[in-house]
Amino acid sequence: NAVDPFDTLAVHGADAIRWFFYTCSAPWIPKRYQDKAVTEGQRKFMGTLWNTYAFWVLYANIDNFDPTRYTLEYDKLPVMDRWMLSKMNSMVKTVDNSLMNYQIPEAARSLQEFVDDLSNWYVRRSRERFWAKGMEQDKINAFMTLYTALVTVAKAAAPMIPFMTEQIYQNIVRKVDGNAPESVHLCDFPEVNESWIDAELESDMDEVLKVVVMGRAARNAANIKNRQPIARMYVKADHELSRFYVQIIEEELNVKQVIFSNDVREFTSYTFKPQLKTVGPKYGKLLNRIRQTLTDIDGSAAMDTLNEKGQLTFDYDGQEVVLTKDDLLIDVSQKDGYVTEEDNYVTVVLDTNLTPELIEEGFVRELISKIQTMRKEAGFEVMDHISVFQDGNERIAELIKAHADEIKTEVMADHISIGAMSGFVKEWNINGENVMLGVEKTMK
Repeated sequence: NAVDPFDTLAVHGADAIRWFFYTCSAPWIPKRYQDKAVTEGQRKFMGTLWNTYAFWVLYANIDNFDPTRYTLEYDKLPVMDRWMLSKMNSMVKTVDNSLMNYQIPEAARSLQEFVDDLSNWYVRRSRERFWAKGMEQDKINAFMTLYTALVTVAKAAAPMIPFMTEQIYQNIVRKVDGNAPESVHLCDFPEVNESWIDAELESDMDEVLKVVVMGRAARNAANIKNRQPIARMYVKADHELSRFYVQIIEEELNVKQVIFSNDVREFTSYTFKPQLKTVGPKYGKLLNRIRQTLTDIDGSAAMDTLNEKGQLTFDYDGQEVVLTKDDLLIDVSQKDGYVTEEDNYVTVVLDTNLTPELIEEGFVRELISKIQTMRKEAGFEVMDHISVFQDGNERIAELIKAHADEIKTEVMADHISIGAMSGFVKEWNINGENVMLGVEKTMK
């Protein structure tokens, strides 16, 4: 009934084992070892951190970027960078306070949430900035913000995952700065810069993330891929976001127009049924009449009343019936061509009606995605230029001709040849259309 620690260390490594014990419960509480939980923590936190570090190293090497030659100039930073630095300082503050108060799982959770935001939101939203040619100020901002975040999280996480943080520190700090402390474990714990914490900015971005998650859920419910553009999405929320944030939502969800509205009832309604466990004991003899009343009422108006007064009231031959949300089973019914997702604070309504123009644009995005996949499978480097070949489908050929410039730009292609085939070849089914595609590295 025991696990050999040396076998486990050989499989997962010491950092992963340590991380498991920090995250599962407070150190003084007995815990049962779970191999799957170790693997999950390794993937969600350590793997994400390592991939983010590897991303920085890749593009820093491509551009020969030396962080010691630049400074992080806060006044020149765009909103996304300032949000990242705000989250970073909030994380440092939380981790420091949690460790001071022996709240180990809380400190680990804060680190994990920050690394997730860093990788799956900041880096993903900023990729094109690292791909830009030259070394303009915006590219410097992106490099320095990501570098600062990586060094800071390495220092903050060093007590918990000492080996990985040391490797990151040695490669991105010591290699470029011989005057830096010899080890991450000889560095001071990061200090909080309160002036960089912007609670309103973090709150607005949290709302953006919530809308994006719900928009993706609506897409999944409608079975529409994210590469297929959508005309409109309506959002009902506590407050309307500025154009900057709306544009992020549009880009993330591939929606042409996001419209904030206080009333989305024209796209949805509500249906009500009595909750038998509570309504039965209170109004048993009236149950059938209550059920019929709830079937016949205006769902949107009833929901407004319920939200405003906290109850629905009916009169049956002088007997008053009062129903709260606990007495009701509430379902959202949707208008044809629209899909709705909602929680207590946000409602999103996705317009799923697709025009021929939107469908064509979706085909082009799928094509680009398939070519990018073939670049990876063929083993091409990130900066390699290629030639693209297509054969076997007239409809796809016409689409490529009409959107050749866009496709070339996205996949770094110098030439596109229709009706010919060469290089790494693969057959695809794109939205029901079979087509042969080829990619070949362009020789300089």
